[in-house]
Amino acid sequence: MTKILVIEDERSLRDALVYNLRREDFAVAVAEDAPTGVLLARRENPDLILLDLMLPGGNGFDVCRNVRTFSAAPIIMLTARGDDIDRVLGLEMGADDYVTKPFGLRELLARIKANLRRVELDRGEPLDQILEAGPVRVDLSARRVSVEDQTIKLQPREFDLLAYFVRNAGAVLTRPRLLNSVWGHEFVGDRTVDVHVRRLRAKLEHVSSVDFIRTVHGIGYVFEAAPNGGPAGA
Repeated sequence: MTKILVIEDERSLRDALVYNLRREDFAVAVAEDAPTGVLLARRENPDLILLDLMLPGGNGFDVCRNVRTFSAAPIIMLTARGDDIDRVLGLEMGADDYVTKPFGLRELLARIKANLRRVELDRGEPLDQILEAGPVRVDLSARRVSVEDQTIKLQPREFDLLAYFVRNAGAVLTRPRLLNSVWGHEFVGDRTVDVHVRRLRAKLEHVSSVDFIRTVHGIGYVFEAAPNGGPAGA
């Protein structure tokens, strides 16, 4: 049974989430504060985490950053704060999605199922399939990336994004196309793409002087295995 960890201190919302998730046949674990949330994320090994931003004993950003050191489970952040800076920061900490309170149950369930489907698709990749573009090598079965023979560690969505870039090297990819192909649902915006591209660029640049991802202003991005231009900008 698919297990979801709910880290939420507001009792009425927490109880409503647990009740409705169990009605959808999910197993549910519950934490009411940040330290317990990290503990249960490690102990329960959930398939997905619903994470409140404001928590006793810490905050959702800290929990997300900590959990990402040992778990690749999708994280959906829940918050009453709708500022773009919070959304971007949450994504940069490793969250996969972001829902602003108050939210509709149907919308939240759709996001949960979309993120779980992505994980299932990842697990269903053909074995021993290797993608290569110049010095970048993506092993889909092992979910491993190397650049110039140096292994780099990517978050699940960063891996998906790089794999799509490498598979379509040389083609200009619009933000809507990236959203549809990598995220696969309609609840995130162009800013989500930009944040993940920036994070991915930083990790690639850490091991290589080559600027692989070039911005096509007003359109999207293109992955160049051996680009001729100067440094790419987000």
